[in-house]
Amino acid sequence: MRTATISRKTTETGIACTVNLDGSGSFDIRTGVGFFDHMMELFSRHSLIDIDLKAEGDLHIDFHHTVEDCGIALGQAVSQALGDRRGIRRYASCDLVMDETLTRVAIDVSGRPFLVFNCEYPRDKIGEFDTELVREWFQAFSMNSGITLHLENTVGGNAHHIAESSFKALARALRDALEIDPRQKDRIPSTKGSLKG
Repeated sequence: MRTATISRKTTETGIACTVNLDGSGSFDIRTGVGFFDHMMELFSRHSLIDIDLKAEGDLHIDFHHTVEDCGIALGQAVSQALGDRRGIRRYASCDLVMDETLTRVAIDVSGRPFLVFNCEYPRDKIGEFDTELVREWFQAFSMNSGITLHLENTVGGNAHHIAESSFKALARALRDALEIDPRQKDRIPSTKGSLKG
């Protein structure tokens, strides 16, 4: 089974994260940031990655360090669970609608991290959550998972829907890209023979 556990401790946060890439989308997520927990729960459910994520952070300052460090830890766990990325489909994309919102994600699980993020929010906060932290999480996750990730919101008026459709679109794309391709389950999906960057 493709599983990994990452523990990350700094003066700002303490993160423990376990993933099972071949799971059913079960989760136990407690970060102290309610809206972010909601995003991580739906990310798990729609990617079918089992995620156990616990975080203790300096929430008395703001949510930034906790959200970013969770992206780092989750990205590292996914990368570790993938190993040499043998047999994966590698590429995937998803156009995801949520009411008035349309968001597109395209990914390459290449070992070469890169983020293109074209997404604007009609307001700065969703409850107490700063909308700018959505990009911070995507940046941290992309860089630490070794995934090239393009995200574009083309239509949207509700900040909650824009954020939620972004996490769901990435989840659905990951579900496809991380799946083992039965036609090449023993091969690295690259003519270079390596997907380690």
